[in-house]
This record gives sequence, C-alpha cells and structure tokens, in this order.
Amino acid sequence: MYTHNQHIDLTDLPSKEPVLPDGGEKQEKRGSSKSADAGLPKDNRKVSFKELIDGTFLVRENIIRQLPFVLFLTLLGVIYIGNRFHAERMVRQISELKTEVGNLRAEQITTTSELMNISRPSEVTSLVESRDLGLKESMVPPKKLKRK
Repeated sequence: MYTHNQHIDLTDLPSKEPVLPDGGEKQEKRGSSKSADAGLPKDNRKVSFKELIDGTFLVRENIIRQLPFVLFLTLLGVIYIGNRFHAERMVRQISELKTEVGNLRAEQITTTSELMNISRPSEVTSLVESRDLGLKESMVPPKKLKRK
C-alpha cells in the first residue's frame, strides 16, 4: 500500500563534489582559470565568447533560473524609457503653452488699449456721427437723484 506521508531527508543526499576524469577529487588551484572551470559543472562555468555569439549560454540552468529577474529588469527599462519620453513630451507641451500664454497676454494688452481708445468721449461722438445713429451729445449736465 502506498502512503502519501513519505518524507525525503535531504541531509542524506551525496554531496555534489565534481569528480575529475582521472578518478581523483577536485584539486583547488588558484590563478588558473582553465583548471578551475574544467572541474565545475557545465552550468557554473564562465561564458565563452563562442557561447555568447551562438546563444547556447541562454539554455543553461542558472541562466533560466535568472529569467524572471532579467524580465523584471527589462520591464523596468521599458518603464524608464517610457517615463523619459513622457517627460520630454511634457517639457515640449509646457514650452508651447508658455509661448501661447505670452501671445495671449500681448493680445489682451492690445485689446485693452484699443478699448480704452474707443471709450474716450471724443471717439464715441465721432463713431456715433459716422454711423448716423441720430444721437446727440447732451448740453445739460446730468442731475443726481436723491432717495427719500
């Protein structure tokens, strides 16, 4: 009968010491990268130029384990680029709006000065006469009304 409560004790597993082809155990040599890489499992070696060019380093187990982190960094890069484009667009828009505000301010000053010019009593009189509205300037000064 098969039971579901079987546990595996990981402390009893054999160590993953690489065994050299001559039957001996790995010897530690410092300064020599060829002998250090030869004893390592294939996934822990340094990436050679040939593997980089043909893309075989991408199928290694340690690279595949790092894939979520690489995708996260890619996403951050895309967000960074998008943020920069957005910021540049906003700077251009702000510059255009500043120019438009300057133009509108100049137009407002011009319109205000024209209105002040047209509102003068002598100018109003000349406009009424030129359009033949039949209005005449009063010679009697206005009277003030008082409330009782």
